[in-house]
Amino acid sequence: MADSYSLILGTKRYSSWSLRPWLLMKMAGLPFDETLITLRQTDTPERIFPHSESGKVPALKIDDGKAPFTVWDSLAVCETLAERHPEKHLWPEQPQARAHARSITAEMHAGFADVRRHLPMDFGRNLPKPELDDNTQKQIVRIVEIWAGALTRFGGLSGSGTRGGFLYGAFSIADAFYAPVVSRFETYGITVPSASDAYCKRILALPAMQEWRAAAMKE
Repeated sequence: MADSYSLILGTKRYSSWSLRPWLLMKMAGLPFDETLITLRQTDTPERIFPHSESGKVPALKIDDGKAPFTVWDSLAVCETLAERHPEKHLWPEQPQARAHARSITAEMHAGFADVRRHLPMDFGRNLPKPELDDNTQKQIVRIVEIWAGALTRFGGLSGSGTRGGFLYGAFSIADAFYAPVVSRFETYGITVPSASDAYCKRILALPAMQEWRAAAMKE
């Protein structure tokens, strides 16, 4: 029996954390059901808790035909999927590239608080660029450095040596984690160097990102 997945999400306009595993599963061709919980409502916490011990989204319910269980937190969900589906190569195959990808993914997961605060995700909208303090600007520079470093150092190559246009060639967990930032940069008109701009355009053009955009705009 194949694994059965149910992904618990937050409002698609706002939930950058939900976008990460959703996009990864779409790109990997892993089928799943969705349960969407509207955020920023008085009853949001009580609606999430039956699905997630942390009281936060996303969470992934896994039914393997033996003992169903739930994983919460976007990084834990993605790591679990990588472990359960090694054939999907959700991390880069080359050891150095994989270590680098894990490092930049963890850096995004734990950091960039000022970017999150001053450029909140509002997918599908174009909003005025706010005045950004020094910390936010430095974090934007760091993100661009991360993208340029991955694309340059690893040549945008997949483990098989084919060019895929993503941070490590083929789409990986690292790309899924930076996709919400790409949407933020689009929303607020953040300008980046040409190589990073081309990367952003590739992410935004993905059919899965267009599907998420359509749902976000309906919200």
